[in-house]
Amino acid sequence: MVSEMPKEYQALSSSLTHQRSHIFEALAGLGGEDLCRRMLPSHWTCLGLVNHLSLDVERFWFQAVIAGDQSAIADAFASASNAWNVDPDVSADLVLDGYRHNIELSDAIGATSSLDVAPAWWPQSLFGSWRLDSVREVILHVITETAAHVGHLDAARELIDGKQRLVLTD
Repeated sequence: MVSEMPKEYQALSSSLTHQRSHIFEALAGLGGEDLCRRMLPSHWTCLGLVNHLSLDVERFWFQAVIAGDQSAIADAFASASNAWNVDPDVSADLVLDGYRHNIELSDAIGATSSLDVAPAWWPQSLFGSWRLDSVREVILHVITETAAHVGHLDAARELIDGKQRLVLTD
């Protein structure tokens, strides 16, 4: 008999899935030029944001921090490049597929992790005294960060072509 996922994990997972879906909805229909358009003086692009979510959020927090995967940990320190900067030779499809792949890995890690245990690895040298003490706290952090970036993409999308996700009228 397969045990059912704890209701708390189901709620957290559902919330994170909703935020991730919103990322893809905000990007739906945009071409490569719009995905790579610099939206802010920092040269922030929609594609760069997705790459950040893929590498610095999904891969870092689930594979490195929760699971303690050594290659993900090494990648966290080995790359001096900024995930927000996507090489012009990298296709939008490759970045989006990478995000989907890292989401799948994150979901598999989350589904097999107890919410109450400490992360397998913690990057003390990156964060100093700030620490997330449980898998639950890490997942809540990822939900919060993903939701914040959803808002960024909604604003960027409206600036690109006027599309709004949810408009309330009288």
